Amino acid sequence: MYIVAIAWIYVTLLMALTETNVTAGILTFALYGLLPLALLLWLFGSPMRRRRRREEDEAD
Repeated sequence: MYIVAIAWIYVTLLMALTETNVTAGILTFALYGLLPLALLLWLFGSPMRRRRRREEDEAD
């Protein structure tokens, strides 16, 4: 899954670099790249966080 995340960041970075001004490039990178990817990784990481919390509770 991390290879897909790295590829998505790469693609959105290239999209941002082709924008005509800096503000549009930053917004493109943030809104098409960072925010959706952060949401995706957070959603797919929730089972692992839940499992880790359950293991810590059982260890106590």
